[in-house]
Amino acid sequence: ESIEARHWFPCFDAPNEFFTSTMTCRVPEAMVVLSNGRKVSDAVDADSGLRVVKWSQDKPHVNYLITLVAGHFKRIEEKHGDLSMSFWTAPSDFANAANSFRDTKACMEFFEKEIGVPYPWAKYDQVCVQDFNWGGMENTSQTTLNASTLFSNETENIRSSQGLMAHELAHQWFGDLVTCKDWSQLWLNEGFATYYTHLFAGHKDGIDEMRYGLYRDRKSLTGRSGDTTAMVNRKYNTPKEMFRKYGFMSYSKGSWVLHMLRSQLGPELFRKCVKTYLERHKHGNVVTEDLRSIIEEISGNSFDRFFDQYVFHAHHPELKISYAWDEKTKLAKLSVKQEQKVDANVLLFHVRLPVRFTVDGQALDRSLHITKTAEDFYFRLAKAPSIVRIDPDVTLLAKLSFTPSTALLHAQLADDSDALGRLQAVELLAKRKDKTTREKLKHALQNDPFYGVRIAASRALRGISSDDAFSALIASTDQPNAKVRRQVISDIASQYKPEALAALKQSLAKEKNPAIRARIINGLTGHNDKEARKLINQALDSESFRHQLADAAVSALRKQDIPANIAKVRAALENDGEKFTTNGYASGLRALGYLARNQKNRAGIREFLIGHVNNPKRRVALASIDALGQLGDPRAIAVLDKFTGAAEDDPARKAAEQAVEKLRAGRKPVDDFKNLRRELTSLKQSNSKLIKELDNLKKRFDAAIGKKKAEKK
Repeated sequence: ESIEARHWFPCFDAPNEFFTSTMTCRVPEAMVVLSNGRKVSDAVDADSGLRVVKWSQDKPHVNYLITLVAGHFKRIEEKHGDLSMSFWTAPSDFANAANSFRDTKACMEFFEKEIGVPYPWAKYDQVCVQDFNWGGMENTSQTTLNASTLFSNETENIRSSQGLMAHELAHQWFGDLVTCKDWSQLWLNEGFATYYTHLFAGHKDGIDEMRYGLYRDRKSLTGRSGDTTAMVNRKYNTPKEMFRKYGFMSYSKGSWVLHMLRSQLGPELFRKCVKTYLERHKHGNVVTEDLRSIIEEISGNSFDRFFDQYVFHAHHPELKISYAWDEKTKLAKLSVKQEQKVDANVLLFHVRLPVRFTVDGQALDRSLHITKTAEDFYFRLAKAPSIVRIDPDVTLLAKLSFTPSTALLHAQLADDSDALGRLQAVELLAKRKDKTTREKLKHALQNDPFYGVRIAASRALRGISSDDAFSALIASTDQPNAKVRRQVISDIASQYKPEALAALKQSLAKEKNPAIRARIINGLTGHNDKEARKLINQALDSESFRHQLADAAVSALRKQDIPANIAKVRAALENDGEKFTTNGYASGLRALGYLARNQKNRAGIREFLIGHVNNPKRRVALASIDALGQLGDPRAIAVLDKFTGAAEDDPARKAAEQAVEKLRAGRKPVDDFKNLRRELTSLKQSNSKLIKELDNLKKRFDAAIGKKKAEKK
């Protein structure tokens, strides 16, 4: 995906042509061959000794969903009714395979029930491969996963394959059973897969987990500037842009559009709409209008404005909200302003904004129908509310600016029934630095039942940066939740204090989780401490799952930026290169180029890096090109220039062009003069040699002519 099938077989390389397919592959006898659909035959050819395997996908699909994986694999197999579900890994990774496979059956059961359409393919395989370009790829009946998704038990809850697994499984319906007609409609593939991942998180881990994921996506979306492109965008240059440049819209914004639709329709009606959408268009293409028309048909309501605002125009509402209480009239006043820049690309939005007042412990839900640039809304209440919540259930995609009083936020932080309310209270209280607030943030960090609140409290205390806020972090390292523990360690590591260094050393001595140990190793940089340097060096030579501690050590050595680290990093790459992941090795090459950039003699490092520019692992090759640019040795330009003539869409070309530009920009005028003088001297020498050779040739010619004249006489 998106348009690389053409490199493997003749095809119309677009997502709007469906066909059945057959795959036949010949491999050494011990290998496994996996592909789409049903296995038709698997036998060893007597003449060649090769295993011949044939697969058939007898249900129509599009070309970017065809797959072939062959190699040495072991598998875990489970049944969902009569459906076979398998998880394949390299034998060396098999010990950790169950960690990534474990939620697949539960997710399959949930999706079939939630979507209302049975799983549409003959089997479901997940195959982990090394150095895959994506995190996962949803081929029909068989997902390809990047082996980096695998994790060990020691990482606790920091690593999980649940989100990736659910996303790719959801694609078997959304993207595979129905496929976007062209890449401008990509959100119909990726938005659905992203949203159903959130729905599964809510089913498995509770509604707070689902809302937390949506809340973080909303923060990311509304934190972007210059968002003036509609989600359905037909002006892309290449399909890749829809994944990379505009990927935030196809994935997160697409997911949020579906979440708003589900929030407005209700779960049951939304489920009926989705079921009808899939059944009506199965094994065919879809565009946004197909979804909208079904929603309007089943709900009986118009959604034209909704789709026009959020799908066919850009951005989202930016709402600034203020609150006031009038004790005399017992009226709560909410003033709302739309602050987004309105133009041809971004509309003045018409939206309903839910609000919640808490009065005497009772939650009172109300709704604001916002249609103007600025509006005031009044609500009669028995008494002043103790809590005022805006969009309490996280149902509106909008940038919400609301800063209630400290007293309201303290009450919100104490509301045990509202995890997202407590989270938002913590984020807003981070800007209040009074002693009472600091104490409440410490209490939240150490006691809140939801890990997301504790993570936010740790960040808030780091931002406040007072002595007692820092002491609260030091006193909170023994967190049972590994995600919170890692955040606290990160926030301590951000401080340049002797107490921070001591806390990091103490935590490293007792911490077993390699992901957190790696964070500690990184945090030791910046401290002029002999023991810290020793701990970093020990990590470089240590053994860990996927060499993550050595990766952290390389990062730390780069940050230290001292000449002595050049030899350490190079030795690690040369002696233990096979232990690094591809990304880890690539990071090591970049670190090496950076560390050696100021050395007088860079020839050895230059040649070492040049030795990797044709590495069969693309990430390593690109990293070596980038590292040569960082190294700053102009003598690498001659090699890099070879890559600037590559195909326009070849990543090596862009990397080489950037590296050459960096090298030429970094050359000193005196160096250019020396090089020019050297080239002139060389040219003179060549010219002198050429004159001598021409003179010798003339003499030989004259001699030959003289000889012929003599013979004629």
